[in-house]
Amino acid sequence: MRSVEEQQARIRAAAVAPQPVRVAISQAHGLVCAEEVVSEHPLPGFDQAAVDGYAVRSVDVTEAGPDFKGQFGQPADFTLPVVGEIRAGSRQPARLQPKQAVRIETGAPMPTLADAVVPLGWTDSGRAKVKIYRSVRQGDYVRSAGDDVRLGDIAVAEGAVIGPAQVGLLAAVGRQRVLVRPRPRVAVVSVGAELVDIDRKPASGQVFDVNTYALAAAARDAGADVTRAGIAGSEVSEIRAAIESQVSRSEIIVISGAVGGTASEIVREALLDLGHMEIGRVAMHPGSVQGFGQLGDLKVPTFLLPSNPVSALVVFEVMIRPLIRLGLGKNNPMRRVVRAALINDVTSIEGRAGFIRGQLMRDREGNYVVRALGSGTMSNLLADLAEANCLIQVAPEATHVGAGEDVDVAFLAQRG
Repeated sequence: MRSVEEQQARIRAAAVAPQPVRVAISQAHGLVCAEEVVSEHPLPGFDQAAVDGYAVRSVDVTEAGPDFKGQFGQPADFTLPVVGEIRAGSRQPARLQPKQAVRIETGAPMPTLADAVVPLGWTDSGRAKVKIYRSVRQGDYVRSAGDDVRLGDIAVAEGAVIGPAQVGLLAAVGRQRVLVRPRPRVAVVSVGAELVDIDRKPASGQVFDVNTYALAAAARDAGADVTRAGIAGSEVSEIRAAIESQVSRSEIIVISGAVGGTASEIVREALLDLGHMEIGRVAMHPGSVQGFGQLGDLKVPTFLLPSNPVSALVVFEVMIRPLIRLGLGKNNPMRRVVRAALINDVTSIEGRAGFIRGQLMRDREGNYVVRALGSGTMSNLLADLAEANCLIQVAPEATHVGAGEDVDVAFLAQRG
């Protein structure tokens, strides 16, 4: 048996990363930027008001405010004439003269000579003339050109994950499209004479095809662009045609129900001329029996998974999800792992790394604790996996881990 680490290294060596593509920024969310986006103009592109108020020369309002006294020791009544108004989006140049104010909206271009804005709330909101109750300093409430991004600055770096802020920044610097690492294309297929799709009623001896739905969802959750090819049939010609049709359009192919019994032999025969496939044992549970190879001229990584849904999903999580994340350009393709104290005992299989369903939580002191769900050696309990938010990782040499002992725990997708 190969160790988990040996199998993961073998899979990683066969990774096929899609070539970067240029997409509209509205389609780039969640992807990795594949270029350095250099700003071709400053952001903001001009000096603009940061608040609604009055554009002024700061030297003209130094005597405004309660610290300056007028006649009889009362606060000075400081007033300036209002000589115009500038709205956001205005393209008309404006010039301010000494001892004047211009009413201005947030985002509007500052008039020439003005170097500060008195917020509306610091005034009486006058139209022809305005009383100013507080002074401002040079630059107060002004967004200067280039404050956010200067001309020639890198707005979005190569390798950065494009989130909402990055999309906004791309729009702000005027980029309509951006080069990204695209989502790897993953095709998911099931084989088995006993399978029917969920829109049909199973006959005696038949079961619903669970795996293509579950594995397609797992691949989408990992960030892939997924084709659920459905049930391939049970004949060599049907299986070959179904898989061959996906080779030219996929970076990863996942085939479930193909590693045991007659189905295994049929799949081997169907893939014989498409590339090299190997079915063997990996020192893990569940899902120790699994297959991996490369198909077609492009050597597309192809996985053969057990028919058991829990085993198939665990193998996907351990072996296939990291490959998708690598294809997306993620620097760390693995799930976050923390140490947690077991609430209950866990049993495992000697000589195999255990991946046990669990519920991770915090105790009253804020420390991680984890409850194992079901038996560590049972791989058929899909309801347990649906309740799980983590996988408890048990070392191959361990057969029993007692309550209170610390274990490694890998996060699964968080439920809202």
